[in-house]
Amino acid sequence: MIEEWVAKILKELGEDVHREGLERTPERVAKALQFLTSGYQQDVKDVLNDALFVEDYDEMVVVKDIDVFSMCEHHLIPFFGKCHVAYLPGKKIIGLSKIPRLVEMFSRRLQIQERLTTQIAYTLQDALKPRGVAVVIEAIHLCMVMRGVEKQNSKAVTSAMLGAFRDRPETRAEFMELIKPRGSVL
Repeated sequence: MIEEWVAKILKELGEDVHREGLERTPERVAKALQFLTSGYQQDVKDVLNDALFVEDYDEMVVVKDIDVFSMCEHHLIPFFGKCHVAYLPGKKIIGLSKIPRLVEMFSRRLQIQERLTTQIAYTLQDALKPRGVAVVIEAIHLCMVMRGVEKQNSKAVTSAMLGAFRDRPETRAEFMELIKPRGSVL
């Protein structure tokens, strides 16, 4: 079905869908769209997969520089960047790999960056019941770079601060310091 619509769109744009370069384009676009929106076929429970553990750890946990690739729901054009996530454990911690998997699940849906940021934060808040959660996403939106205002060097930065990250400026400042770009530590 998607292939048929892509072929119609190409025709409306004035293209010959039977020319060599476009013959398989409708099929390729359909597969790409299914991959880029595969987050709709996932749910939080399966992604987290019971990787929550009781641990006596009360310091900040940060996973930073998580690659984000998503599709703007307004234009169906990609946006991409980095996501930084932190939490202050209550009684539970989460397997570190689950945080990028959660980011991936929500980013593989038609999105706006603001919603993506809050979905990640509130999901971790609900799953872990931590003392606080922080999420910052920095992204380049091709809908701003390639069309519209055409500002090639613009980035959008969104944040969601919950619990101690919202209530305690020093906690928020520590997180912001930890996610600053630095030389490699490895």
